[in-house]
Amino acid sequence: MTEVLTAPVELQADDNSGSSFPAYRADFDALHLNSGGSEPSWLANLRESAMGEFETTGFPTMRDEDWHFTSVAPIASRKFHLAVSAGEVSVVDVEGFSFGQTDWHNLVFVNGRFRAGLSSQTLPEGVTAESLGDLLTDGDSAILERHFAKIAAPPSGAFTALNTAFAYDGAVIRVRADAVVTTPIHLIFVTTAGATGGATHPHNLLFAERHSSATVIESYVSLGDSEYFTNAVTEAYVADGARLNHYKLQLESESAFHVGTIQVHQAANSRYESFSLATGAALSRTNIYTKLDGNAAECVLNGLYMVDGTQHVDHQTSIEHVAPNCPSHELYKGILDGRSHGVFNGKVYVHPEAQKTDGKQSNNNLLLSEHARIDTKPQLEIFADDVKCTHGATVGRLDETAMFYLRSRGIGVAQARRLLTYAFAADVLEKMELEPLKLALERQVLARFTA
Repeated sequence: MTEVLTAPVELQADDNSGSSFPAYRADFDALHLNSGGSEPSWLANLRESAMGEFETTGFPTMRDEDWHFTSVAPIASRKFHLAVSAGEVSVVDVEGFSFGQTDWHNLVFVNGRFRAGLSSQTLPEGVTAESLGDLLTDGDSAILERHFAKIAAPPSGAFTALNTAFAYDGAVIRVRADAVVTTPIHLIFVTTAGATGGATHPHNLLFAERHSSATVIESYVSLGDSEYFTNAVTEAYVADGARLNHYKLQLESESAFHVGTIQVHQAANSRYESFSLATGAALSRTNIYTKLDGNAAECVLNGLYMVDGTQHVDHQTSIEHVAPNCPSHELYKGILDGRSHGVFNGKVYVHPEAQKTDGKQSNNNLLLSEHARIDTKPQLEIFADDVKCTHGATVGRLDETAMFYLRSRGIGVAQARRLLTYAFAADVLEKMELEPLKLALERQVLARFTA
């Protein structure tokens, strides 16, 4: 692989301040009216403030530094309305998204609404998994008042504000102190074939309490090829000595739009390990932000994106080192074909107090077509003097020498292409600790690019 520098693309005129706003306001007012004043006052006030934030700031444009290579005009120009909860989804449909694992704890959401009949209700001792919607209407919302929209707050951006205004369901998972959960908890967000023009705003809260350990998977999937908008937010609190393995799988319809934000707060001696996969959606953006806010906290952010046709995929990561002695490791890989466009922007910020920081970041990209494109921008901002931080980015094509070698051994073009593509992706896939998921993604890599 040869290392190259990517040139900035010419900015497009994407003033996103207009036509779809009245539709969002109308939906917001209808949602408030339908609630009949049953929401607690703190939540109603928060929603109204978030809606005002969205209407004031508008959708981001390519003039914004964090969106320099991604235009959200295709989202802003459409009038998406809140998706209805109705939709036929069977147990067999859900099993198709479960990677053949019948023992995982599944929470299933259809068009943004929790479906208890499709979910598994048995959880080990020390773990609770509840619907955000149920907690808001029938449960004790005290924990929500303390934590909902606190680390992923509306000022974080237009999409987060929009989510806060409209979040009516999602998963609230609490792993109690010292509990060790060996079986993954799988959140499956299904959009039905009839959800064209619909928008969902799932909001998840994950709590890994002191010295606990758990694995959580978020899957965003579709039963059809409809055009819809998913705007998801997950807030994760990882307490002292806790360990959270977190996988996010963006497998949306290739006609859909997806914006997903994950924000994490880590206490001392905690470990947060993230893996992000993005293969679906016409336009997608995944933000993963974590704050290492306690001595010896550690994070690992890995990811793989595979797109072709005219798909656009964007990842933005931010690792904020606040406390000393905190290692962070990051590896993202991209495979792009057709006329697809990939974006990676990774930030590592080291505060003056964060001495003994050890941060490593790498982004590697494989272009399978002359028309595929990647814009990559790794960033380091260091304000401490006793640190070890490195970053790097590469962009390249399939190795012609390797292709020639495989062809000379009687391997066909398609098979040689599959093998070399898999070899490129294997480095990041091998870092996954969840074996069934790793094997499933390996099969996807081998099957996706064969032309």
